[in-house]
Amino acid sequence: MTSVVTDRYPFLTVIGLEVHAQLKTRTKLFCRCENRFGAAPNTQVCPVCLGLPGALPVINRQAIDLAIRSGLALNCEIPPLTKWDRKQYFYPDLPKGYQISQFDLPICAAGFLDIADPAVESSVRRIGIIRAHLEEDAGKSMHDELAGRTDSRIDLNRCGTPLLEIVSEPDLRSAAEAKAYLSELKLLLTHLDVSDCEMQEGSLRVDANVNLWIETPGGRVATPIAEIKNMNSFRSVERAIQYEAERQYLAWQETGKTIRTESKTTRGWDDTREQTFPQREKEESADYRYFPDPDLLPVRIPREQIEALRESLGDLPAATRQRLESSYQIKPYDADVIVNQGPAMIRYFETVADTAGDGKRASNWIQQDVMRTLKERGETIATFPISAASLGDLLRRVVAGSLDNARARNVFAQMLHSGESVAATIAALGIEVVDSSALDSLCRELLDANPQVVDDFRNGKQQALGSLIGQARKANPNASPQLVRETLLRIVQTL
Repeated sequence: MTSVVTDRYPFLTVIGLEVHAQLKTRTKLFCRCENRFGAAPNTQVCPVCLGLPGALPVINRQAIDLAIRSGLALNCEIPPLTKWDRKQYFYPDLPKGYQISQFDLPICAAGFLDIADPAVESSVRRIGIIRAHLEEDAGKSMHDELAGRTDSRIDLNRCGTPLLEIVSEPDLRSAAEAKAYLSELKLLLTHLDVSDCEMQEGSLRVDANVNLWIETPGGRVATPIAEIKNMNSFRSVERAIQYEAERQYLAWQETGKTIRTESKTTRGWDDTREQTFPQREKEESADYRYFPDPDLLPVRIPREQIEALRESLGDLPAATRQRLESSYQIKPYDADVIVNQGPAMIRYFETVADTAGDGKRASNWIQQDVMRTLKERGETIATFPISAASLGDLLRRVVAGSLDNARARNVFAQMLHSGESVAATIAALGIEVVDSSALDSLCRELLDANPQVVDDFRNGKQQALGSLIGQARKANPNASPQLVRETLLRIVQTL
């Protein structure tokens, strides 16, 4: 976890992340406007989200439930009482002049998320969660500098959209760890179906707080914290943190290895230049002048509601990975790939594996054939033309030896177009199961005609039988290479 720029002064990169996830509610947090991405600008607004005089907010119950589900999955404490606060600041895209948020009594507190340690294989890092609180989103400023104009437009459709802000402890120690944390958090939120986490649509936004702990002969010194914004992908987060750590170290060197007392600063990320740039000094909580929102009552959360939501969680991604590994005897990497595709793919895999009776083969086919086909077609597993039961039936025949992999893939390709059953597709392709007695006779004929092959095999050349397998396929294209090999070995051992 220790990064070293010079042999003399090692340092630790200290990272905390603030993740804003838009919740998948039907309507906004405090009004009945539709919560949907992609509508024409300023068409999903009303007096409440526009902040017009006399308009009063009403709490969205679904947002409360989704926030609690998220908090429980993040091992957070859910207090019996939470309240709403006004966060005062003026931006053109915030028509009220304040944001309804939560300050001292958030809906979720003191949790953690376990992630795979990218530096140590099969090791787990536990990242603390300070809090997760609900707040309304602001609008969106659209700047036209790139089009050669200097004007800006405001789209207020996003005003009032429910956000869950998840604030981590400064427990992350590398850019790779930050990326692993974000990947696991996104997987968790999408698995719970509380957010679609589409960064390109703005439904998942990340701010990174970064500073260094530098070990010097006189003791540890810490650089000022910089909050990095404007990152539109996990890869951008990773690169921004790497750049910022190097920048802070060089700045510390250039100031004569002294630390200046300064406020937390906000820096933007320029993805084209791959560097951060200064924006402004970061406001502290006093600058926002928080006070309880007079238009919204505190929310009491009954223990019965919390327990009912806990029971609705089901298996979370970490537990599902372990279950797939142990139940189907697949590797951790393969379990991770399947779980990362989401609940629908998990169910598909389990049905295929159970029907085929072979978890490893099911995993291989899904990763190689099914996922490749989905990517080529731009489809999801929900619209895949081959059902899990049908693919399981196909693989069951491969496991039994009545179909080899090559023939099975021909059947798979035909089923993609026809949508017919395995049996119907096999019949349409003219594939027949070779009778065991016919296969036995064919193998004996080949052995009798190739005595040298028998001698070579007995002298330790295990690959000698390979030529006879090819001859058997030429004589009968329906002959399974696996069954031919097994039959040849059985006969040779009795000669």
